[in-house]
Amino acid sequence: MIADGVVDEDKWLSAGIAGLQQNAFYMHRALDSNNLRDALKYSAQMLSELRTSKLSPHKYYELYMRAFDELRKLEMFFKEEARRGCSIVDLYELVQHAGNILPRLYLLCTVGSVYIKSKEAPAKDVLKDLVEMCRGIQHPVRGLFLRSYLSQVSRDKLPDIGSEYEGDADTVMDAVEFVLQNFTEMNKLWVRMQHQVGVILLIKSFILLADHELRLGIGISRLQGLAREKEKREKERSELRDLVGKNLHVLGQIEGVDLDLYKEVVLPRILEQVVNCKDEIAQFYLMDCLIQVFPDEYHLQTLEILLSAFPQLQPAVDIKTVLSQLMERLSNYAASSAEVLPEFLQVEAFSKFNNAIGKVIETQVDMPAFGAVSLYSSLLTFTLHVHPDRLDYADQVLGACVKKLAGNEKLEDSRATKQIVALLTAPLQKYNDIVTVLKLPNYPRVMEYLDYETHKRMATAIIQSIMKNNTQISTAEKVEALFELIKGLIKDIDDSSNDEFDEDDIEEQNSVARLIQMLCNEDPEEMFKIICTVRKHITSGGQRRLPFTVPPLVFSCLKLIRQLQGRQMEGQDENPFGDEGSTAPKKIFQLLNQTVEALSSVPAPELALRLYLQCAEAANDSDLEPVAYEFFTQAYILYEEEISDSKAQIMALHLIIGTLQRMHVFGVENRDTLTHKATGYSAKLLKKPDQCRAVYACSHLFWVDDQDDVKDGERVLLCLKRALRIANAAQQMSSATRGNTGSVTLFVEILNKYLYFFEKGNPQINVASILSLIELINTEMQSDSTTPDPAADAFLANTMRYIEFQKQKGGAVGEKYEPIKKKYLELDTY
Repeated sequence: MIADGVVDEDKWLSAGIAGLQQNAFYMHRALDSNNLRDALKYSAQMLSELRTSKLSPHKYYELYMRAFDELRKLEMFFKEEARRGCSIVDLYELVQHAGNILPRLYLLCTVGSVYIKSKEAPAKDVLKDLVEMCRGIQHPVRGLFLRSYLSQVSRDKLPDIGSEYEGDADTVMDAVEFVLQNFTEMNKLWVRMQHQVGVILLIKSFILLADHELRLGIGISRLQGLAREKEKREKERSELRDLVGKNLHVLGQIEGVDLDLYKEVVLPRILEQVVNCKDEIAQFYLMDCLIQVFPDEYHLQTLEILLSAFPQLQPAVDIKTVLSQLMERLSNYAASSAEVLPEFLQVEAFSKFNNAIGKVIETQVDMPAFGAVSLYSSLLTFTLHVHPDRLDYADQVLGACVKKLAGNEKLEDSRATKQIVALLTAPLQKYNDIVTVLKLPNYPRVMEYLDYETHKRMATAIIQSIMKNNTQISTAEKVEALFELIKGLIKDIDDSSNDEFDEDDIEEQNSVARLIQMLCNEDPEEMFKIICTVRKHITSGGQRRLPFTVPPLVFSCLKLIRQLQGRQMEGQDENPFGDEGSTAPKKIFQLLNQTVEALSSVPAPELALRLYLQCAEAANDSDLEPVAYEFFTQAYILYEEEISDSKAQIMALHLIIGTLQRMHVFGVENRDTLTHKATGYSAKLLKKPDQCRAVYACSHLFWVDDQDDVKDGERVLLCLKRALRIANAAQQMSSATRGNTGSVTLFVEILNKYLYFFEKGNPQINVASILSLIELINTEMQSDSTTPDPAADAFLANTMRYIEFQKQKGGAVGEKYEPIKKKYLELDTY
């Protein structure tokens, strides 16, 4: 059926164009022969093709444009006739004898254009006559195109200020009255299209529903067809809306329409027509057109009048879009120059917008959350541009939004959620300072309405803003407010606490960690409060997050301890934590112990061990032996009870050895205990090569350069000899299982340790022991069972070159290396 309708419409259009072209041909022939009577005859017949009611607006426009082109040629002929002495008044009366009213009015408008241009009569009189006579066409489509033609031919002939058609006083008012009257009539025709189809649909529906047999015979599909017909008519109206809107564009271009005239006449007349038409399509389009056409200054000065119309619009009108566009335009106007800001203050723009939005929301009780939040988002953007220093205004908008959303737990509408994100993002982008945003009490209350995932994205945006602008958050009160704001990243709000973190979750937690590292205050007391505040939040946020959030908190504590040490070194002995100065670091270390202990619930033993060792080093620098010993004890417990993976054990053990080697705070008894434990762990590693390396690493625990009381050469030698025995055992095991002894890398590594302690002056490491080890390496390398290893060969060659280099230095170092016989430096390493 639809396809048949389209074919028929194309057929009717082709027939109309054919008739129009045929009569246009005869009209041109009459024009060429200066035959006025035949020209009017055929032009009237040509324009009669526009009387059709069978074409849609789109097809009718195509036919109209062809007629319009021909009328332009006819207008030029009339101008020539006037120049040749033909009376325009007579011509103006002559065309009124056309048989049909529609061709008559088109011809009248064409001659009227020439009439005005000839200035034989005042423009206002001709225009008034034309606009009144066009009332003769009440068919919506035909009437709209006729009045559009009138507007088109008269727009450059209005009696405006400075125009050649300017007349006596109130000439601008005449032009305004003409355009307003034409606009009013066109809008009535445009709206009538909808009401006509509405009446038809109502009658048809009533007949179908009332007659049972007819309803069964035709079927319910007919009702669906009627609905499609309504949609089709609305689409047709949408295609014609620009014809109506052009009148407002013409009004906006009239030079004489100043602010007073606009305020007293133009705006009230337009709004009266918009409100009274009671058509949602017309009201939305005309309000939007009104906002776009006239200057921002006019809107600002007539804001109260303009806003008073919004609550009177139909409930189905998309008011949020129109109001948002108005606020956006005025925001851009405010941003264009600081000189216009006093105007906004003078007219109290914020209060008027706020009241208008409140009335609209109150009037439209069925407005969805999406619409209300959109309005408040636009109002907040407007407020931030016009009144950036008025935080109370911004918070008032947020509070109104909270009031509207009251009763909703979480928004499920994605559009509303998107608008809330825009609402919350606006202050961040404007101020670039989360500290300023935290001064808005209603800001976190709005965030409560976001779902969990959106809440996390918003929190991430807040942290990114802090990072980008390097915002300093330096008080515990602000940190408390901030962490409440980003709690979506710090604790589980829904039931996802048992889910594994994906890459996005990990990146979110890394951003929280970076945020914690940025928190700082030069006052130790306030910094300690900040640390306690952060710890309160992260320890209640779930086990999954602790491996990401505990380390930065630990290092913030360690940084505070070093800050206190620096103050003490500078002679600032004030204790911010109490009367006893010695308790200051201890309080922090107690907090550290409790914080790292929280990782045991994850579990994350490797991370906890690293942090315990870091804390032990800090306690060492603070000369707190009991505290440092306790941290080492906790590290050892983790190693024994929690770390079972062999690779993790190796890494952990080397960290323990390295940290313990740097400790200077321990007395003999505590150090021996810890050292004994470390060497015992080394001998219990699973693989022999790992045992060997751990044991010779323990030799450093008995010889520390900057500690005279830790220089036990015998125990160093015992460690190295034990490492040699383990390396030899590894060779034998390899020979028994694989048929070869493997590489000599372990022996070369031990040789380097011998050389290290030899240089450091360990009396137990002498030339003989070094030569003996070199000979052992040489013997192993010459053995047929040794597996060739180019890396080990290169390692040994570099070691030999080092010995030769030390000999060539001369002095005390050269004398020390001189006894090493040259023949061992010429070992065949291949």
